[in-house]
Amino acid sequence: MNNIVEVKDLSIDFKIRDGIFRAVDNISFNIQDNKTLALVGESGSGKSVTAMSIMQLLPMPQASYSNKSSIRFNDKEIISASNSELLSLRGNIISMVFQEPMTSLNPYHKVGDQITESVLLHSKVSKKEARDEAKNLMMLVEIDDVQRRFNSYPHELSGGQRQRIMIAMALVNKPKLLIADEPTTALDVTIQAQILDLMSKLKRELGMSILFITHDLGLVKEFSDQVCVMQNGKIVESGDTKDVFDNPTHAYTQKLLNAEPQPKSNINYDETPLIEIKDLNIFYDMPNINLFKKSRFHAVKDTSLNIYKNTTIGLVGESGSGKSTLGKAIANLTKFEGNIYYDGKDITKSSKELKKHIQIVFQDPYGSLSPRMTVGEIVGEGLGVHFKLSK
Repeated sequence: MNNIVEVKDLSIDFKIRDGIFRAVDNISFNIQDNKTLALVGESGSGKSVTAMSIMQLLPMPQASYSNKSSIRFNDKEIISASNSELLSLRGNIISMVFQEPMTSLNPYHKVGDQITESVLLHSKVSKKEARDEAKNLMMLVEIDDVQRRFNSYPHELSGGQRQRIMIAMALVNKPKLLIADEPTTALDVTIQAQILDLMSKLKRELGMSILFITHDLGLVKEFSDQVCVMQNGKIVESGDTKDVFDNPTHAYTQKLLNAEPQPKSNINYDETPLIEIKDLNIFYDMPNINLFKKSRFHAVKDTSLNIYKNTTIGLVGESGSGKSTLGKAIANLTKFEGNIYYDGKDITKSSKELKKHIQIVFQDPYGSLSPRMTVGEIVGEGLGVHFKLSK
């Protein structure tokens, strides 16, 4: 089997305030033609840095390679490639799909125009031909109602549709290698399966290879041909996916495979619930179609549930099923009908003291953290609001 990518003795350092941080430490692996290789490991293990190095997208001179580092694509060295060679490589031969499409797509432009721009950038065609090709790509990635979606803005699409748009843009020039960096992390399990099925289909039809970056071992088992397990910048185990899953040899791989939490069975339902939800209904106003009739979308319907102290409840469902809306209601961040009690107290009459006991972590950190503040300032602001601590 031919190797399309050969990574050998790759080490990557970053300059930080306290000195030098080694993000990737002397790793070697190959990506075979028309195969999927998964790089798996926890956050900070070096997966994404490795992927970015193949595209030569690391910030220079903050990042640097060791003298022995080598990344070869079809026997051509990438690390020492010229800017013109890299321009020809990126998008034409190697493409990348990132984790969060909302941070990759321009919110001010229609998605069809953004795909068209990618076609024009890499091909010598007229604008009409580029638009036609963009629509063909949208059909290739199975976007429904292409004509309408072509003229939609990113925020008007679902998470799965946005990720399909990103894949369409990556496929503009039918690349030989597609790097997918956590492409399904922000999607629910149903859409996740659809995206992976789509990528498998495209791999077969276009004859491309895939480098799949993930922390989800379940996806690795279903989707990849080979796997490399990364820990602290090193590859600690590699091989065919089935062999690694059936006979893991490294302690870290064994730990990952055994890390699935077991459900608790010792809940005392005789206790008073910490959170008590009764007959909850949540409506959203819709754009008026009829001038004389107000339209409302029923997001959460007649829901009742209890959450007990020191327990975790899993709320599972597809996109649009009402999970996040219910969570926002518990935090008193959206209007609702019905009753929600925290430790016996009605949350609609909650004091500032009560609010600090119900906190929420949102899906996308980029949308929650202010880019104008340091991490210390962000954490300190919450402490100042709730505990009146001095700076």
